Amino acid sequence: MNTGKLLGMKPYSQDLRERVIATIRTGQHTQAEIAELYGLAQATVENWWRRWRATGSVAALPHAGGNPRALRECEAMIRAEVNKRPDLSLEELCTRVKARTDVVASPSMMCRELQHLKLPRKKSRSTTANGRPHG
Repeated sequence: MNTGKLLGMKPYSQDLRERVIATIRTGQHTQAEIAELYGLAQATVENWWRRWRATGSVAALPHAGGNPRALRECEAMIRAEVNKRPDLSLEELCTRVKARTDVVASPSMMCRELQHLKLPRKKSRSTTANGRPHG
């Protein structure tokens, strides 16, 4: 059974939404049975039915936007630092961004930003798994 709003999920198809409403309108099944029949959460069926009664539509709502990227303004600086030193750790990159821009970023935030910018994370072969230099 799908439970809905997980990150990265796409909206349900308009066709599915309309089939669910059509099935409800026949009056032959309960909303719980319809949810089971279509592999949906009962709350999803209830929400679609409520919206259809109120607006006559069950079309997917537009994306609300989410939180803006905190490191968006640092993009050029991050790109320059990664180009200069591709083996920088996430912690080191966070420290450099803080020193130059006053933007505080966690390593996980920096990792997501690097993924968004499609910047590779290259590890230096001169360090061991624990981060200490060879020698």
